Amino acid sequence: MKYFQILFAIATAFTIPLQGFSQTFEFDNPIAEQRADPWVHKTDAGTYYLIATVPEYDRIVIRKANSINGLKNAEEKVVWRKHEKGVMGHHIWAPELHRIDGKWYIHFAAGEAENIWNIRMWVLSNPADDPMEGEWKEEGQIKTRRESFSLDATTFEHKGKRYLIWAQNIRGGNHGTALVMSEMKDPTTLTGPEVVLTEPEFNWERMKYNVNEDAAVIKRNGKIFVTYSASATNHNYCIGMLWIDENDDLMDVSNWHKSPGPVFYTNPDVNRYGPGHNSFTIAEDGETVIMIYHARDYKEIEGHELSDPNRATRARVVRWTESGFPDFMQNEDD
Repeated sequence: MKYFQILFAIATAFTIPLQGFSQTFEFDNPIAEQRADPWVHKTDAGTYYLIATVPEYDRIVIRKANSINGLKNAEEKVVWRKHEKGVMGHHIWAPELHRIDGKWYIHFAAGEAENIWNIRMWVLSNPADDPMEGEWKEEGQIKTRRESFSLDATTFEHKGKRYLIWAQNIRGGNHGTALVMSEMKDPTTLTGPEVVLTEPEFNWERMKYNVNEDAAVIKRNGKIFVTYSASATNHNYCIGMLWIDENDDLMDVSNWHKSPGPVFYTNPDVNRYGPGHNSFTIAEDGETVIMIYHARDYKEIEGHELSDPNRATRARVVRWTESGFPDFMQNEDD
């Protein structure tokens, strides 16, 4: 893998973004104040849905609009609330909204009311045409081979197979989280095997906490790119990246490559601190890739970073290098 890390460093250092790849988009950032871990789903009809973590960690909310900028002032609806006791009773985190086989699903993380750090992955479903309507059914926990702290599930399809990538403590104790992947039988059930794509190994992945979490998938230029977030959720939070050739076996870990440095991180010059937990969507033109992510506009945090409510949802265009890799334009503001 080190060989490909060197190639990646050379490619990103000496290639020029293809600025003419897409039209210019300007976003009224932040798209949503006090909304962390954002996920935007665009329907075939062009409707955008935003789902994200609220600072109270007690409910799941959705808003919709006909444009990404329109999400800023869109009415928000609570579609589910935490349990008063037992599982799904605390730390309602990182919901993702997916449309699979004509049905809506929300994958999210939740702790127990009596044991708030006993966090696992859970699923809701809704057969309505509009996820802000109808009834959301609790489908239960996504069961993994290891029964341990797990969160940030994302699902994607490739060549007729569905996959889940999630973050999990695989070594026990305070070893943090790795990214794990498995094929799926359906949107709630893993088939295995479960392979570890990446663990925190570089210093930038181990600032305060050893963290690899929040995978987000984008396919382009013959490759599958997986971004992920690393380190504590303060100004050290940042985004790394994995990639694989689209024709390679996704379940063979040796086929995956990892960037040796973060691809998007704090930049005080543009008042961007702790960017991370991103997702991808497509702009109104039907082709331009937009990264949705959260960040703060200040560095110093009083108390624990998870108690600070001001992670805000932002949007920015992703450019592409001549070598076919995403360029997140680290030195540019939103």
